[in-house]
Amino acid sequence: MAVNAKDVQALRQATGAGMMDCKKALEEANGDVEAAKTWLREKGLAASAKRSDRDNNQGVVALSIDCPQAAIVKLKCETDFVAASESFVAEAQTLADLVRAKGEAAVADRTKELEDLKILLKEKIELGEVVRFEAAAGNIMDSYIHVQGGRGVNVVVVEMSGATEELAHDIAVHIAFARPKYLTRDEVPADVVAAERATLETATRNEGKPEAAIGKIVDGKLNGFFKDLCLLEQPYAKDDKQSVKQVIGSASIVRFAQVEIG
Repeated sequence: MAVNAKDVQALRQATGAGMMDCKKALEEANGDVEAAKTWLREKGLAASAKRSDRDNNQGVVALSIDCPQAAIVKLKCETDFVAASESFVAEAQTLADLVRAKGEAAVADRTKELEDLKILLKEKIELGEVVRFEAAAGNIMDSYIHVQGGRGVNVVVVEMSGATEELAHDIAVHIAFARPKYLTRDEVPADVVAAERATLETATRNEGKPEAAIGKIVDGKLNGFFKDLCLLEQPYAKDDKQSVKQVIGSASIVRFAQVEIG
């Protein structure tokens, strides 16, 4: 059937699809606007599938925090141009707000909107990490977000007990730049420690150290390994003469999460 230019323009504004695509969609749907939108989404999904082998290591990390709940959501795309676009950043924030309010599974409520965004922005767009915290009664929660090019690229949330908001924020800033993987050395998986020990033993032997001394030398090197990985053992970013454990004193870090682009 013939379609008029006004309907094509309205569909184009609603979906962000090209003019000829909108015309074709309306023709295929016999003028039914909703059916035409569905047709475009289906075609957009097919295009996305063709892009499935592309890297989408750009994106935005959005934070939503209102103690005792906090949420972090990473939304991934192909280019930093799209990552900084208003509609993309807004969708990431909507997802974070939704997760904070309703839980991690709530991202499913935005499936249609994400598919529409793929059509609008013409890139491989998908969810990355989704994190939600709910602090225990009396605990402090704070955060840090590193913004680059108008978008969040490195977000941290930390929950602490017996701490001030200022201390919790300072620890969040430290985490953002020190990038610990674990809170304590007890959390490091045994197989990770065993693999590192084996590597260090081989390297130490290759250095020509006496066999009797290797165990002690490796133990010392493992301490350095744990200082890199474990938050409480790391030298504090603002004063590397103290460890994070020394800086927090009688307070305790309950848990933390860090999500980054890249």
